[in-house]
Amino acid sequence: MSNAAPFANTLHIRDHCLCLHAQRAARTLARRFDEAFRELGVTSGQFSLLNGLNRPEPPTIGAVAALLAMDRSTVTANLKPLERMGAVVMSVDPDDRRHRRPALTDAGRALLAAATPIWIREHAVIEAGLAGGGDALRAGLRQVA
Repeated sequence: MSNAAPFANTLHIRDHCLCLHAQRAARTLARRFDEAFRELGVTSGQFSLLNGLNRPEPPTIGAVAALLAMDRSTVTANLKPLERMGAVVMSVDPDDRRHRRPALTDAGRALLAAATPIWIREHAVIEAGLAGGGDALRAGLRQVA
């Protein structure tokens, strides 16, 4: 295997790759919040989606997709379990009947209200463990995004 990349490259990438470190951190955070939200029957991704729908007027799927950095088909697929649990309802977009707008139901707002203190608690613990708090990390991540 003379064309194989040197193992030293693998070690360098393992130790320096921003994408790898961001993915590992994101997965770790998602698992932590998944566990924290388990008692409510939602995942961290569903919490983010519920939070993204918490607006005065139902957003477009595109607006939610932009907020969550997802494509529209992924948002639509991720809305389905929330619809089945009665937390979200889809309505026809009055401006373009080909599109639908997701909205929180009363049950969805109650679920979000129950989940938010859990998020606040977990988030505070995580942020307290970060050197310099979370502001520098958020700023750096916003620059990348």
